Amino acid sequence: MLNRTAALTLTMVSWAALAQSPVETDGDKYKVVMENEQVRVLEYRDLPGEKTHQHAHPAFVLYAVSPFQRKIHLPDGKVLMREFKAGDVMYSPAQVHIGENVGTTPTHAIMVELKTAVKP
Repeated sequence: MLNRTAALTLTMVSWAALAQSPVETDGDKYKVVMENEQVRVLEYRDLPGEKTHQHAHPAFVLYAVSPFQRKIHLPDGKVLMREFKAGDVMYSPAQVHIGENVGTTPTHAIMVELKTAVKP
């Protein structure tokens, strides 16, 4: 039992360790707008039908600048469908994924990735 638990833990850690920053994997879509010790702010743009490479985000807040539809492919095989209207805001815990624009409109979003807990 201990070996199975260790193997599962190593597999999960491997996904996160192997996944790179979206700026590295998809620099044509992600632009760093601002970065400091607490956050990294990214602007994301893509066109209908485009797909990212697998990458990782720490916990983040997403603001939809324009309406768009996405499919999020997770490493465990799950697929999430997301639809945003302009002005929608969403929080997400850290995740590794591949994103795909499955709608008919370009994606334009601002993401604020959280690096550390803010200390008082």
